[in-house]
Amino acid sequence: MYFLSGWPKRLLCPLGSPAEAPIHVQSDPQRTFFAVLAPVRLSIWYSRPSVLIVTYKEPEKSSSQFGFYKQAEWRPDSTMIAVSTAYGYILFFHITSTRGDKYLYEPVYPKGSPQMKGTPHFKEEQCAPALNLEMKKILDLQAPIMSLQSMLEDLLVATSDGLLHLIHWEGMTNGRKAINLCTVPFSVDLQSSRAGSFLGFADVHIRDMEYCATLDGFAVVFNDGKIGFITPVSSRFTAEQLHGVWPQDVVDGTCVAVNNKYRLMAFGCASGSVQVYTIDNTTGAMLLSHKLELTAKQYPDIWNKTGAVKLVRWSPDNSVVIVTWENGGLSLWSVFGAQLICTLGGDFAYRSDGTKKDPLKINSMSWGAEGYHLWVISGFGAQSTEIESDSKSIVKQPGILLFQFIKSVLTVNPCMSNQEQVLLQGEDRLYLNCGEASQTQHARGSSAHPEHKAAGAKSPFADSGVESQGLSTLLGHRHWHVVQISNTYLESNWPIRFSAIDKLGQNIAVVGKFGFAHYSLLTKKWKLFGNITQLRVYLRTSNLDNAFAHITKAQAETLLLSVFRDMVIVFRADCSICLYSIERKSDGPTTTAGIQVLQEVSMSRYIPHPFLVVSVTLTSVSTENGITLKMPQQARDAESIMLNLAGQLIMMQRDRSGPQIREKDSHPNQRKLLPFCPPVVLAQSVENVWTTCRANKQKRHLLEALWLSCGGAGMKVWLPLFPRDHRKPHSFLSQRIMLPFHINIYPLAVLFEDALVLGAVNDTLLYDSLYTRNSAREQLEVLFPYCVVERTSQIYLHHILRQLLVRNLGEQALLLAQSCAALPYFPHVLELMLHEVLEEEATSREPIPDPLLPTVAKFITEFPLFLQTVVHCARKTEYALWNYLFAAVGNPKDLFEECLMAQDLDTAASYLIILQNMEVPAVSRQHATLLFNTALEQGKWDLCRHMIRFLKAIGSGESETPPSTPTAQEPSSSGGFEFFRNRSISLSQSAENVPASKFSLQKTLSMPSGPSGKRWSKDSDCAENMYIDMMLWRHARRLLEEVRLKDLGCFAAQLGFELISWLCKERTRAARVDNFVLALKRLHKDFLWPLPITPASSVSSPFKNGKYRTGEQLLKSQSADPFLNLEMDAGVSTVQRSQSWLGSIGPAHHEIDTASSHGPQMQDAFLSPLSTKGDECSIGSATDLTESSSMVDGDWTMVDENFSTLSLTQSELEHISMELASKGPHKSQVQLRYLLHMFMEAGCLDWCIVIGLILRESSVISQILLLIQSSEVDGEMLQNIKTGLHAVDRWASTDCPGYKPFLNIIKPQVQKFSELTEEQVQPEAFQPITAGKTPEHTGPRAEESRGPSGHGSLPQGEVGGSGLVGRNEEDAARAEEEESFQDGTYDCSVS
Repeated sequence: MYFLSGWPKRLLCPLGSPAEAPIHVQSDPQRTFFAVLAPVRLSIWYSRPSVLIVTYKEPEKSSSQFGFYKQAEWRPDSTMIAVSTAYGYILFFHITSTRGDKYLYEPVYPKGSPQMKGTPHFKEEQCAPALNLEMKKILDLQAPIMSLQSMLEDLLVATSDGLLHLIHWEGMTNGRKAINLCTVPFSVDLQSSRAGSFLGFADVHIRDMEYCATLDGFAVVFNDGKIGFITPVSSRFTAEQLHGVWPQDVVDGTCVAVNNKYRLMAFGCASGSVQVYTIDNTTGAMLLSHKLELTAKQYPDIWNKTGAVKLVRWSPDNSVVIVTWENGGLSLWSVFGAQLICTLGGDFAYRSDGTKKDPLKINSMSWGAEGYHLWVISGFGAQSTEIESDSKSIVKQPGILLFQFIKSVLTVNPCMSNQEQVLLQGEDRLYLNCGEASQTQHARGSSAHPEHKAAGAKSPFADSGVESQGLSTLLGHRHWHVVQISNTYLESNWPIRFSAIDKLGQNIAVVGKFGFAHYSLLTKKWKLFGNITQLRVYLRTSNLDNAFAHITKAQAETLLLSVFRDMVIVFRADCSICLYSIERKSDGPTTTAGIQVLQEVSMSRYIPHPFLVVSVTLTSVSTENGITLKMPQQARDAESIMLNLAGQLIMMQRDRSGPQIREKDSHPNQRKLLPFCPPVVLAQSVENVWTTCRANKQKRHLLEALWLSCGGAGMKVWLPLFPRDHRKPHSFLSQRIMLPFHINIYPLAVLFEDALVLGAVNDTLLYDSLYTRNSAREQLEVLFPYCVVERTSQIYLHHILRQLLVRNLGEQALLLAQSCAALPYFPHVLELMLHEVLEEEATSREPIPDPLLPTVAKFITEFPLFLQTVVHCARKTEYALWNYLFAAVGNPKDLFEECLMAQDLDTAASYLIILQNMEVPAVSRQHATLLFNTALEQGKWDLCRHMIRFLKAIGSGESETPPSTPTAQEPSSSGGFEFFRNRSISLSQSAENVPASKFSLQKTLSMPSGPSGKRWSKDSDCAENMYIDMMLWRHARRLLEEVRLKDLGCFAAQLGFELISWLCKERTRAARVDNFVLALKRLHKDFLWPLPITPASSVSSPFKNGKYRTGEQLLKSQSADPFLNLEMDAGVSTVQRSQSWLGSIGPAHHEIDTASSHGPQMQDAFLSPLSTKGDECSIGSATDLTESSSMVDGDWTMVDENFSTLSLTQSELEHISMELASKGPHKSQVQLRYLLHMFMEAGCLDWCIVIGLILRESSVISQILLLIQSSEVDGEMLQNIKTGLHAVDRWASTDCPGYKPFLNIIKPQVQKFSELTEEQVQPEAFQPITAGKTPEHTGPRAEESRGPSGHGSLPQGEVGGSGLVGRNEEDAARAEEEESFQDGTYDCSVS
């Protein structure tokens, strides 16, 4: 409602003696002037600007006669002030303006500015007037005066001798004698016998009192702490005609303030609480409405140490009350007791270093115009001047503090409550929660001016899309959209009284003293206008001028106005309600709006005073759902009038019992409307009402409900109950139900479909650390925090669902929940509901006869999020409550198994942590094993890593501490298959870069050099590790048996699995290929590798016609074993760098022609002329060649430079492109090469053959042949390879002829296999030649030994062999690698 803004301002009073320091402030009825009293001085201040106008100082002689000034009261017309003094005198001062056109302060404008011309009365509006103060009369009442109160044309004075004086403002008693309080009868209510008990002792007198116009009587506090209400029984104000009522239980009253709009009396008490009473209409008794008190929960250290309540003041709009205590502090509450601000906690009470501040003591306070300011006279002013002689210090100088407020529009314009925006108004600016209007407009797909649709079109208001902004727009961020109000308008029309915003949040209107101003958020411009005596409709596109206005004269003064679709509802000063319709008319080029009276309803029977009506709204809410059931898709009609009468919500529905009006009978221009039924009271203590006329079939519960804000009692919703599937409703089932619920914010808007309440909250910022302790200790910036207002929102759905379940309306709760299940925070709603019920019931001291938790648990099982909801709730609840929770929702073991069945492994992992705490370790291990195996199967590697840690923790006795929940990936989890995530291990180095050594397959493999290796080797003797290893081995075996090589690679890399050593062990068992054809097919599928196709032109392939003779000769010299030849070549230590370069590049070009039977010849033919040159330019061209993405779209001029004879025909290009198309994705290629490397190291030669086949590279086959010749190889494996290759050959002949060309190339090698199976070659028969190596090449290789199979730790022979394989790929990344390798650095990443 009201929010503090910024720091308070200080107004400095003129320096003087302590007797001239201010003690009391009182505003005039219009809140334009403020009377400030000091013991011997009366000053008048102006409100805007806040300046001192005139001062009257009492001479010493008369001051000693009258005593010090105590209180002041203004005459209703602001022409006089009555001041009471300590010795029982009342001094009457006249206020007169000085002669002529003289002003104390005038605004000065530059020449030529529009304000110079000004409006006729701009001087009166904008200048601070010059006034005179003159004492006219003195009245001696001969007893100290306790209270002064202005009442219409009289002044009511209570004195300490127990008398009530009624004095005329001219200082006359008019012969009326004072009333003695002892003669006024008091009773509990007005119904009891006329002669009530009298105040039974002599020295009773009134301590404080205030007149309430709408109750026609006085709220009084007596000197003994009793409180009461005195009312004249007839029109005459004499002792015989007065009667008092009092509540029996209050005996510590200190002060009182009345709220005329809501007919409330707030009595401050010595206990520190404020008791708010109202008068019962029927009996006249005083009823306690609510209490305003601090709770021990919110303010544990001060709630009972505030001292007595010192002052209570209602705001000018009667929507909030401010309370201050004897020991200091300030608090602000809404009408019905919602606490908005309290300065006894947080940054108000503590400094930034944690030390406690002294609370601000307030001697007197008064609200400024429209409640934008609170004028405060603080307690420390007078005290400090006495204590310290340093009167020159500005801080010690007595002054007035001005607290600044921003308030919600609902305080003055309750008809804003049918909008979904939060709009706050400050003294000179507005705060909106909607985003940029231009964005919202397009986002919602509606035009900027929805009213300007064709006349025949359906009413624009019926379109639900137009009326609601997007959730993201309304919740977007925490900042406000601030609109500065036009200065031109403010200067002559301050203060702003009302403001309003349209449904789309694109246009705002503000109303000041006269006229109004209109602002468009689209154009960012203001339009101004003045004159408010009539009801009018303006086109928002035209200027605000009467020429464009449609004017309707109202019979009486309009008090409230609200809009429902194209109807306007007006509440008038004669207590009547009038409905108008607005219609759009097109007369030629001009468009006008016509207003027509539809219906008038007199309410004078029900409304005692028109000022009591807080809001009036036309709604589509009705008690009968039958109407909406027939046509729920239709936008609903204006079914009822909601009237907030002093906090009582009254509903008048249309009377549908009589004859009904059929649509077709009524003429569209003369709408005949049904009469209204007598009013019904729906709720008490209502501050605001929200409803919408939109319709949504899916969310009928929320859109057809009525939302009420009830102050301290929280919120209420009047919810419709629908029969399921349009069945007939039960006769005993009410069609609506009122559900109360509490929220933590003050509601300012309701988002109906999104089940959210929007609000605003005060936040504070401390700046005291910026000032040094002593010099600026009393600066306002140090004493007070800086206040800002922030947007806030809250979910309320869980409260409503819970209330429905409490009332056994589970079916309705289910319908409502299902309609909201798509909301992003719906899982949170279920969790909140479960959590709140669990906390309440599990921590209850008394046994609960009918616990709600089982019902809530059953309700949540209806939703797929059940398992997550339960486990999230458990994890956020203390362990002590778990047994109670799982007794209701089910055994965690069963829930864990359900998660596994539903494949929800993350939730299962959370249940595992619960099981670990609730069960013995054996059970945890059993469930963890289940989960681990499932996670392995599904490739959830993060989870697998956590499960390994979890299982180890159970084993090593750490089971007391639950493992942390899965978070970010840890560094140790990286393995050799890292290219799946961030980088590839390149195997394209050439053989000459690694020193040769004796090759032997029978060696034990080195441990990986990454952190994972340390992890596995550290506790290898631990049984738990063995247990985990067994599971990992079992999984790897399954993957191999099912020919899932890709999964195997991922598994090994992600979990740091020792793949090579395991493959060595399993070489003849699981790592044996049983069916080559099946394995080949499976790899094609897994790695998305296309099966080779035979090109149509292969018969006349350009490589068969003998054009490239040189190539054929080269082939003859190299075909014996290209691996051997290259290695011999590179073995020459004096070889030029450029030649070794080309040696490593050469085979990379096989990619161009892998499927062709003549692939190798073509490549070598290309490279042979270059290798003879050896100069730098040829190296350059070779590099360029490798860097081109492929030969087809590469840079052909480079090639032509060296081969002038080369020219390709169209068919040759087709041939090459087809071969390129037969390759798989680059990533698959890298993965296959990596696996090939692994299998080669482990000696699983049958798998190497399969991968060699799929990559279609004869060099792989040659290499395997070399390995077989140079080492002991199991004869069974050779036999397996031989039969496998024959099977592939047969399969290629029948099913896949694309493989035939390649199989033909490797035929000689296959022949050798056959020979080798008969006679085994001795390992000594062949020794690789040791290659010389320049030292500059060692660095990069060592760098590469990062994965589990780092080359630095491997014997040369293996790497030499597998390294060559890696060279057979060509793309930009490869070329860059080679280049960087030459420069001595080497790292490559493949995205």
